[in-house]
Amino acid sequence: MFLSMVKQSFMRGRRRKVLAVATIILASSLITALMNLSIGVGDKMAKEMKSYGANITVVPNSENISLDIDGVDFNPLKGRVFLDEKDLPRIKDIFWHNNIVGFAPFLKVAVEAAGADGPVSLLGTRFDRPLSLSEDEEFRIGVKAINPFWQVRGRWPDDGDPEGVLAGAALARRLHLDVGSRLTLSMPGRARPLTVAVRGILHTGGMEESYLVAPLPLVQGLAALPGKVQSVSVSALTVPEDRLSRRTRGGSDALDALEYDLWYCTAYVSAIAHQIEEVIPNSAVRPIWQVAASEGTVINKLQLLMLVVTVAVFIASGLGISSLMITTIMERSREIGLMKALGASEAEVQFLFLAESVIVGGIGGLLGCAAGGVLSQVIGLSIFGSTVGFHFIAVPVSVVVSVLIALAGSLMPARLISRLHPAEVLHGRK
Repeated sequence: MFLSMVKQSFMRGRRRKVLAVATIILASSLITALMNLSIGVGDKMAKEMKSYGANITVVPNSENISLDIDGVDFNPLKGRVFLDEKDLPRIKDIFWHNNIVGFAPFLKVAVEAAGADGPVSLLGTRFDRPLSLSEDEEFRIGVKAINPFWQVRGRWPDDGDPEGVLAGAALARRLHLDVGSRLTLSMPGRARPLTVAVRGILHTGGMEESYLVAPLPLVQGLAALPGKVQSVSVSALTVPEDRLSRRTRGGSDALDALEYDLWYCTAYVSAIAHQIEEVIPNSAVRPIWQVAASEGTVINKLQLLMLVVTVAVFIASGLGISSLMITTIMERSREIGLMKALGASEAEVQFLFLAESVIVGGIGGLLGCAAGGVLSQVIGLSIFGSTVGFHFIAVPVSVVVSVLIALAGSLMPARLISRLHPAEVLHGRK
């Protein structure tokens, strides 16, 4: 009986029901789109911010040793201890190996260059080299992956190029170099002079513009340091820091066993750095906190903005539904008065209208989910240049929120129902 009454009641005032459903669809689509973006924005923004460079640095453990001599920190081993390049693939063996976007090894030496009025810094690295992993996955390493903001006028040397180098823009101006120029380099007492060819002019906006940047094997051979590197820059996808992560800045010893497990199994930059340190022998791994903190700040603010917009949508939609329901109740006041006169209680009448609201919210929520899925793809393509994954958890959440919006908008009209007196309504005073 009650379901039949709900059906007949719902079929009346179809125009207003359509407007109410349209209001819920608009709210639900925005909420669904924002939820999909909020869930995926962390990875999307982290990938976007990888264009600003690496967020983890790996150096020999000896870099942490220092002596205080007359108030000056002195490290007698600085620049004398190296990492083995053959150990670097272990970076992809850590728990968060899928979060490692790329890494690049570096070896910097001072050389003498013909025509230069002083030493020239020669930086060896990998530009773009495939790395075969045990599970047959091909992974590429090099500065092209971790520093996409590096710009080259000319062309990049190959990693196996025996004489190709990049000349930093500042160094090129200093030594009057251009693409195709040739330069003789030497290291006294180390090896025969080596003539290199400038394949391109490097623009980075950083100190690399004052270097010669060469394939790592070329520098290792010139410095008589085969298979050795001084540092490794790692680019990893991470989650924003929170109170637990910040407690580990002084070391993981500050955590108890449960906190340690939670921290270790979360993609904090400090946790990933700790795991890299575990697999690379004699290494010290340092997060670049400026980059990590910037990523976390941007992502947190974006998610807060989405939450604020969601709340605003909830309130605005609730007010719209409330206005429509008040108009509907005024139009059906005689019907409500007759129901009360025939013995219907205030709670039963209110429940009838609230049931209509639930139906409106449910229909609008389901249709809004479909529209929100399309909207999230449009936003993803326009902002990130790629689609955003649809998260099915958004469906029940969006439907529930839509029903709550409809119910919230019906609370005030439901109170008006209880104030209607059958005699006054049927007599025509209201």
